Amino acid sequence: MSKVIVEKFGRVTLIKINRPERMNALDIEANEAMKAALNAFKADDGAQIAVLTGAGDKAFCAGADLKDFSLQIGTKPAPWFRENYNDAQGFGGVTRNFECNKPILAAINGYCLSGGLEIALATDIRFCSEEAEFGLQDVQWGFHAGDGGGIRLPLAVGLGNAFDIMLSGERIDAKHALRIGLVNRIYSAAEVLEKTLDYAQMLATRAPLGQRFAKEVMRRTVHMNMDDALRFEVRSFQDLSQTEDLVEGVTAFAEKRTPVFKGR
Repeated sequence: MSKVIVEKFGRVTLIKINRPERMNALDIEANEAMKAALNAFKADDGAQIAVLTGAGDKAFCAGADLKDFSLQIGTKPAPWFRENYNDAQGFGGVTRNFECNKPILAAINGYCLSGGLEIALATDIRFCSEEAEFGLQDVQWGFHAGDGGGIRLPLAVGLGNAFDIMLSGERIDAKHALRIGLVNRIYSAAEVLEKTLDYAQMLATRAPLGQRFAKEVMRRTVHMNMDDALRFEVRSFQDLSQTEDLVEGVTAFAEKRTPVFKGR
């Protein structure tokens, strides 16, 4: 049985971690499968939106499978990390060295812990079930998050909330996650994936180049000073103004019809 399942719904690609018996924790094989699935999505001109989720209703992803992944890495010396890990694509194929300006969503069902939360943080929009629990538990076992948790969490929830989560290793529930901005919406466990896919289908009706240019602007300017950021944004807008999709959008607005975007 495949440890990662990929399904396509028109322009929406669903990527599902399929290890419910292990709380969808990733072993090395599953990690490589996630990397392959995400790279295929990025390269597919017909795929506009990705949704990441976990099989079953107990866990989105409980992090690395400690029996296979973390223990093996833990035996490696520091030079091995510098040569083989620092420049790798990261946990779940998405946390590091993976630049994709297509929107990526997370449908979080149940536990979203440690590396699983780092995968979720690498997505753009996060919906979760009422039963979802979140945590970076690494400090309980002697280390800290190493796949973007310490970088992306403060951007999502602010430094104080990030310190609370990361230094304690304690879990927070869905309501807390929504309150601090870690997730965008909460749904019942029975409908969280359906609602996320519905939202993804709505996004797939929007201009793909507009989305990609907008995502690039937000990603690249977050640490810039204001003047440089505004210059980057206006250059992006000028580039976008040369596209067929912008002409189609403006024409469709004038003609009071739904635009048909082609990503050109």
